[in-house]
Amino acid sequence: MTSGRRDFGEFSARLEKHLERLPDYAQRAQAKLERYFPQDDRQRAHPLRRPAPPRPVSLTDVPVFAEARARWTRWNEPAAKLERRKRRASRAMTLWIVLTLLCGLYAVVMGLGLAGTATVSEAFVGIAGGIVFAALGVRSGLRLRQLNRTQLPVSTAPPPLPQPGSAARQPMERLAECEASLVEVLRQLAASALVSEESVAEARSTAAEAAAALRTLAARIEAIERARDAAPAADRNALDSAIATLRDQLEDGLEDYRALIAAAGHAVAAGGSGLHQSKTALTDATDRLAGLAIALREVS
Repeated sequence: MTSGRRDFGEFSARLEKHLERLPDYAQRAQAKLERYFPQDDRQRAHPLRRPAPPRPVSLTDVPVFAEARARWTRWNEPAAKLERRKRRASRAMTLWIVLTLLCGLYAVVMGLGLAGTATVSEAFVGIAGGIVFAALGVRSGLRLRQLNRTQLPVSTAPPPLPQPGSAARQPMERLAECEASLVEVLRQLAASALVSEESVAEARSTAAEAAAALRTLAARIEAIERARDAAPAADRNALDSAIATLRDQLEDGLEDYRALIAAAGHAVAAGGSGLHQSKTALTDATDRLAGLAIALREVS
């Protein structure tokens, strides 16, 4: 009995010792997790948070396939197709005009007998050819005129994302998600008639301008990244610093964009006395986002 109690006391002492060292174990585990699964600063603020599972790799994450897909998308865009049709119609009209002039010149030479052995029938051949080619030229000209008056339909395809590995890739992915959320919440806000149509329209147009300005900023980041990859090693640190500064501007712009979404969501959910405050918050968020769009356009 005495040995049993002594053994139980030793076991309790060992258990208490391990319990006291649990914080050390947790810190060591966190250090290993950060070593193999790097996290951003917000995740590091919570040392026991489990790292998010890695996103599955797709073909669009490979730069070669992403570039090929982007080119194919640009090739099939309605604007690109219309431009190709205009070029074909313009080239065809030029060709028919040149052939018409050559046939007219041939008819004049043969009709005046400047070629020596010319006959009237050969002059008529030139005239007939000129008439045919002139008709084809007029047809091509009318086709080109019709194409110039064609109005392109509004494209519903999402704008292309930056290349995989770019510092602007993740912010632009989040911007696309925010745009979809804002469209839905503004639709609900307009249907509820809690806010005037002018306020909803102003928020929608301001968000579109801000999104365009943010995409312009992302394009600048991509251009600087391409310059950095081709620059000497001594100049890359300065370009990396410029990329980091623009990336911070992107993040700040996304925060203002999300603030507009939050204000619109509060306006949808508001009722009674909270409606006036929600309307004021929506107006303030719209004005702040409009100022951001103006500032980004001036910088660009």
